[in-house]
Amino acid sequence: MSAAELLKNLPSAFNAAEASGTDCTIQFNCSQPVHAVVKNGACSIVDGVSSTADVTITMEDDDLVALMKGELNGMTAFMTGKLQVEGDLMLAQRLPALFDSSKL
Repeated sequence: MSAAELLKNLPSAFNAAEASGTDCTIQFNCSQPVHAVVKNGACSIVDGVSSTADVTITMEDDDLVALMKGELNGMTAFMTGKLQVEGDLMLAQRLPALFDSSKL
């Protein structure tokens, strides 16, 4: 599965209960940049780069897929330079709770 395909599946893996009260934009910079908009307990995916992202995740496609599927530890990826995060680090740490990796 490519990173683009995985990211398009994020709405079906979205955990609305964990996102209660959260409105944010999560930018994923990979070979085909997209951003996830979390608003009113729902998640949608938009192609391209958001000018108002709360957090930006930059990774190679294979590493992003592994991270989102729970096969790559986020802290390890960050410490080894495979994951670059800009913006709200606390939001970035919540990503595993916001999206169910078993549904991706």
